[in-house]
Amino acid sequence: QVQPVESGGGLVQAGGSLRLSCAASGRTFSGYAMGWLRQAPGKEREFVAAISWPGSNTYYADSVKGRFTILRDNAKNTVYLQMNSLKPEDTAVYYCAAYLGAIVTTTPRHWGQGTLVTVSS
Repeated sequence: QVQPVESGGGLVQAGGSLRLSCAASGRTFSGYAMGWLRQAPGKEREFVAAISWPGSNTYYADSVKGRFTILRDNAKNTVYLQMNSLKPEDTAVYYCAAYLGAIVTTTPRHWGQGTLVTVSS
């Protein structure tokens, strides 16, 4: 079973940048579409970005479009979320997740434990 493991969260000032990484523990990400979702305090989990296998198609929430970029390095079995121009409302726990197959669907199947991103104003 594929198990995503996130890293790279932390505290950053508004307007700054941060890059999250997601590595595979157990099975590789080969053949899986991957995504990032987040959950802010007191709010429901929401979609942020996703990328198909092997990386031809990407998808973004309107709230992050133009600021965030999802990438995957299949040789390194790692998925990244480059976050630029961060805003306080981006503060959340960010989860990396694997979808059931190569195509992005509505709900990911395998979830990481999450990494906290805090953006100060």
